Amino acid sequence: MSNAYRWLMVAAGALITCMALGAEFSLAVYLQPMSEATGWSRAGISGTMTFDFLAMGFSAFGWGSLSDRIGLRPVALCGAVLIGAGQLIAAQAQSLLAFQLCYGLVVGIGTGAIYAPLIAASASWFEHRRGLAVSLVSAGMGVAPMTISPIVRWLVTYHDWRWTMTAVALAAWAVMIPAALVLRRADAAANDAPSAGMRERASLSGALRSFPFLVFAGTFFLCCGAHAGPIFHTMSYALACGIAPMSAVSIYSLEGLAGLAGRLLFGLMADRFGVKRILVGGLFLQAVVIGLYVHARQLEEFYVLAAVLGMAYGGVMPLYAALARDYFPASVMGGVMGAAAMVSSLAMALGPLIGGWVFDRYGDYGWLYAGSCAVGLGAVAISLAFPPVATTGEPQVA
Repeated sequence: MSNAYRWLMVAAGALITCMALGAEFSLAVYLQPMSEATGWSRAGISGTMTFDFLAMGFSAFGWGSLSDRIGLRPVALCGAVLIGAGQLIAAQAQSLLAFQLCYGLVVGIGTGAIYAPLIAASASWFEHRRGLAVSLVSAGMGVAPMTISPIVRWLVTYHDWRWTMTAVALAAWAVMIPAALVLRRADAAANDAPSAGMRERASLSGALRSFPFLVFAGTFFLCCGAHAGPIFHTMSYALACGIAPMSAVSIYSLEGLAGLAGRLLFGLMADRFGVKRILVGGLFLQAVVIGLYVHARQLEEFYVLAAVLGMAYGGVMPLYAALARDYFPASVMGGVMGAAAMVSSLAMALGPLIGGWVFDRYGDYGWLYAGSCAVGLGAVAISLAFPPVATTGEPQVA
């Protein structure tokens, strides 16, 4: 596989990720017009994303394992078809339950076939500049709020939500299916050869029982558990501090933009200074910034913290795939990243719930940010347990 073709696949992966995640998370744009047009409660419509996120996380393990067996292209094509079909059918739904099933489950399962398998594959396409490649594929998720969401908002202004969702479904097919045809399976034999210490045919069950995976999954879980609640409740916290609604929204937007910059910056630094070193540093920065939110009261303080937090968690997330590739062969990377995505989805689902409970119980978000800081420091502690990259044999079974 030529170097130029590898970068072409990175571009295709970033485009697919942008379209998939942009279409999926545009539900927030539909929320108000859908509620007004159908009479469905906002809580019910928002609950669709709970189904979606859990479906995406749990299906990612199956899709990742399947991509190891049959290749990335057919899995990505299935994901593209499901994302478009789910939105196309959901646009015609006449009940909230039907909408939740079509959008929440079908689109969620389709997205599960995109993100984790693509991130795993991008880590296997490169031996050098792996951090940058993985970060660029992941950057599609950061670009989506700045491209897909504004387009959807503009369309909803001039058309109803059903027309717009149908148009987005057709656009998803038009963009993602041709891009998926570009994708190829990594040359596992060539990529594993320099990784002294990993057998090409290492089993997925052996990888998931290994000590490196236990450390990997534990770090991933606590990392996501640390930032899930703070990210979700930042706007509510800002409003509680007396900040105007539009300014509160701008805090969230700045966080997303900083996350895009963080992906690129951390990817470049990982290639130069080592993935583990940058991952540990990013996790520590994330924990410290989350803790500092306890003292935030002014808009300027929220802006500074949002920029640093967005850069930290946005930069850290793609590095997990690059680090996993140091411990596991390409032949099981899809299953490994799928399992990790399933674990992280549980943490992402718990964070907002715990944050809401904390506010209802104490009338303040202080304990949420203090507790999340402690969880983030726990992620740092576990990440230090990553063993040196083995030079012979497979990862040691725990």
